[in-house]
Amino acid sequence: MRGISCFLVASLLWAASAREDGIAAFEAGRYSVALAKLKEAAKDSQDARARLFLALTQAAMGDCRTALANLTTTDRLAGLAAAKCYAAIGDEGKAFATLDDLRKRFPNDADVLYLRAKLHMKAFNEATLAMFQGAPASYRVHELSAEVLEVENRYSEAAAEYRKAIELNSAAPELHYRLGRAILLESHNSEALERAAAEFQAELKLSPEDAACEFQLGQIAQVKGKSSEAKPHFERAVALSPGFVQALIALAKLEPGEKALPLLKKAVELQPSNEGAHYALLTAYRNAGDMDKAAAEKAILDRLQKPADGEFSDFLKKLGEKPGKQ
Repeated sequence: MRGISCFLVASLLWAASAREDGIAAFEAGRYSVALAKLKEAAKDSQDARARLFLALTQAAMGDCRTALANLTTTDRLAGLAAAKCYAAIGDEGKAFATLDDLRKRFPNDADVLYLRAKLHMKAFNEATLAMFQGAPASYRVHELSAEVLEVENRYSEAAAEYRKAIELNSAAPELHYRLGRAILLESHNSEALERAAAEFQAELKLSPEDAACEFQLGQIAQVKGKSSEAKPHFERAVALSPGFVQALIALAKLEPGEKALPLLKKAVELQPSNEGAHYALLTAYRNAGDMDKAAAEKAILDRLQKPADGEFSDFLKKLGEKPGKQ
């Protein structure tokens, strides 16, 4: 019996050594070595760690169908590997479901967020290619082309694509809004302002409750020095979309004295990190003679760190997304 016990102990020690050697090889990227070592270690049915790293090694070597059986998504690394494997075998549904689960448990994990963005981008590219191949004469092709051109700062070309889309489907929502935005992104001269305003008005005929168009018309009126015309547009934008922070700020700046305060308080409540809202509220408190509250807003502003504008923030701005529905 003693001999058998010694043999079992020796076997366990050998298996543990094989497991650790296999894990070290996996982490060093020597997957063929890791595979051999971990296969031996995984013969111990109780060694969950060996089975996990064996599955990770199989996934890294492209043997996804074998690996998925042991890639439990309760582990972060295994979950990431599982998502990649599901994507590799064409099961996008399970890939996104796995990533959604990982994001709930690791909301700020860079690897989880990166893989999620990468898979969404892949899905977008595939859907775009399918649209261009399957419906080349659709107004949607011109609309999407215009959005891509906007991101590339090619506003004149983007506007031309939006016009083509409108020619094909003049009743499609948001096309006139997008065209107006593209015109303004290209120029703010008087002619451009007039053309953009005409597009926003055209959008309102199709969608009378479009808060973003009302806001843009208010902005255009302000640029032209017509504050009395701008104010009703901002009021309409806020009435249609009470959570539209930029409209709240714009309207507050046109309100006299303390009338601005409720609008700005709501704006900072909705977006506590919005520096423009805090600065406007600081100014409103100062104009109202409430220097203590103005100082408090100044302290908040000092704590806020505004991230530098970069390519990605510019990308988001150029998309011209409208405020969310309230």
